[in-house]
Formats: sequence, structure tokens, C-alpha cells
Amino acid sequence: MMENKLYYTDSYIKSFTAEVVKQEQDSSGNWFVVLSQTSFYPTGGGQPFDKGLIEGVKVVNVEEVDGEIRHYLEILLPLEKKEVCGELDWERRFDHMQQHAGQHILSAAFEHLFEYKTVGFHLGNETVTIDLDTEQLTVIEAEKAEELANQIILENRPIETKWVTEKELSQYPLRKETKVKEDIRLVIIPDFDYNGCGGTHPKGTGEVRAIKILDWERQKKKVRLQFVCGERVLKQFSQKQKVLLSLTNLLNTPEPEMEQAAIRLLEGRKAMEKELEQQQELLLKYEAKELLGKSSSAGVIGEVFQNRSIQELQKLARLVTGENDAVVVVLAAENEDRLQLVCARGASRTEKMNKLIQSGLEIINGKGGGNDSFAQGGGAPQVSSEVLLQHILDSLKVAST
Repeated sequence: MMENKLYYTDSYIKSFTAEVVKQEQDSSGNWFVVLSQTSFYPTGGGQPFDKGLIEGVKVVNVEEVDGEIRHYLEILLPLEKKEVCGELDWERRFDHMQQHAGQHILSAAFEHLFEYKTVGFHLGNETVTIDLDTEQLTVIEAEKAEELANQIILENRPIETKWVTEKELSQYPLRKETKVKEDIRLVIIPDFDYNGCGGTHPKGTGEVRAIKILDWERQKKKVRLQFVCGERVLKQFSQKQKVLLSLTNLLNTPEPEMEQAAIRLLEGRKAMEKELEQQQELLLKYEAKELLGKSSSAGVIGEVFQNRSIQELQKLARLVTGENDAVVVVLAAENEDRLQLVCARGASRTEKMNKLIQSGLEIINGKGGGNDSFAQGGGAPQVSSEVLLQHILDSLKVAST
């Protein structure tokens, strides 16, 4: 029955009294209470449920199941309670009213101007999204739709609701077909938007206050557009203004020149990163030559490092074997809670590095792989890097004999 849904009678009802019809568990074991009437809106039609209190107990979810409105509570109500008082979280409810009405206005604006139909709607905690039935949206189109939507808000047109039969629908220029066949509720902005909707809305477009499109992106063959309405516009502006002021101070640049300052900063960073990479490559070359000087009479080089990445070890090993094709190099590094290992050989050597590294990985419960000439891996520091290196070198001697 629609009579017990007070959010349809008057969406501005903030508190109410009702009788407890029942208090039960659902199939998942969650307790809920059903009331003789309620102002709590259940999740549906893209709009989230209302929050608030029933007899001082928090309402954590509201759903409509088999025609009854189920209020899921933080704790059970006392069983002796026959009449209870409900109180809405009005700030949340009015926010939802603003966002939902704003969605109607913006969707109608896109359809009036460009015949882009809205095929999806989601009211989130921070922003609202609609899916437009078009594969692309230009900046000019978005600006024109936003301008028209805000003009409708400024005119403070009435937002009317009307219950009609399926037969009566033909009297109205609906923006989209209704899915329900009975108890059809229309939300009407005269001479602008006629739409079947079960959500909550303010009495006039002026209460939406403003609409601001934030961004959009292509989703498959549709465009998903993100926007905010009402108080959320002010919150978005406040947040962005704080960030902007902070950046102007950090960059010591006035707001109109902020974009160019950021571009210069990024370009400078890229140049520095490139220079740093070149210097690191140069240092690795010097380090490779130093390692070559430590080569044993058998042409074997073994070295232990602290806090060197596997990428650095790989580069170093390739530089060493590139300078001298008659050496085998084994490099180990301790990195916090992990040991890294690289084994490489020059082109004139015949030892198999993928087999050699396995002898080391076995004692550290490690994983790795490679080929005959180059292999890498790592594992837990179950032994020290020095012990691991010596084990590899001993295995190499055995393989060479």
C-alpha cells in the first residue's frame, strides 16, 4: 500500500510515529523491523536508502522485499515496544533529493539539446553518474547542457508528482518508457521533463541550487558523465579551492599561470630523471670495470651487495660479461627480508647458469629462472648473502671439474 510510504505522501517529513508490525530475521540472519508506516526510503531506482534512528537505534539499511519495507537496525528493538518514533538523517535525505532532481534536469537537458538519452544512473556518496546513449561527448555539448540545466534551476520551476494508470501515460511526453505497469508515479517539471520515477525530490527546481559537470569518459559504446548538485557543488568548490591555494603558494605562481608552471615543473623533472639515469648507467660501467679487476684465475667473479635491486644486478652482470666474454659473474644482494641472485656468463664459457642458480635457490626456498647464459631469482634470507654466494661458487667449481 502506498499510504504507508510517507516519503511519497511528503518527502519533507523528518520524523514520524508508527506501530511495530513485526521484527524478524532475513535469510542471511540479519534482523529487521517492519512498521505500519515509514518515511525511510528503501534502496531503489538508483537512489540509496535513508539513514536515521528508530527509537534511538541506528538504521543501517532499508530495503523493500515482497512489498514490505524492512528497516535493518544496529541492535534489536525491545520486544515490548509496540509504538516507535522514527527520525531521518535529514541532511542525507535532502542531499539525495537534490542529486536525484538534478539528475532529472541534466538528463532532460541532454535529451532536449542533443537527443542523448540517459540509460543508466547511480547516486554515489561523493558524485552522481549518468550513462548517456552516445559514443562521444564534446566539451561544448557538456557546457550547453550544464547551462540549460542551471537555467531550469534558476527559474525555480515546480516539481510535481502524479500517480497515473498505464492507460493515462499516453497523455504525457515521457522521456523514457516506464517499466512498471501499475502504481505508476510520474515526476514532472512542467514543459521540460516528464519521467516515471519512485525517488524523492524537492518541490521546486530552485532547491537543487546548482549543477556542475565534473568529468566524463567512454564506457563501451556509452558516455559515463560525473556531476554534482546542491550542497555537493559547494563542497567540491571548497575542496578544489583549498588545493589550488596550496599549489599557488608551493609554486609561487598566480592562479592563471598555474598550468604552465606545472608543465615546466614536470618537464624539469623528466630532464632530471633522464640525467640521473645516465649518471647511474655511467656509475654501473665503472663498477663493472672494478669487478673485472677482481676476477679469479679461473675467470670467476663473485660479489655481495646490500640493498641493490634485481634490475641493478642484472645490468651490472650484463656489463661485466659484455666487457669480457671469458668470465662467470655471480652477484647476490640482501634487500630487507629477501635475497636476490644473478648468475651470468660470457659467450666463450659453457657453464649453464639456469642450473647453477638452482643450487642457490634451493637453500633459500627461492624461485627464479633464465637460460644457459643468464639467470636470476630470489628467496627468503634463510642464510646470509655471503653463505649463499659461497655455496654458488662451490657449485660452480664442482660443475667445472
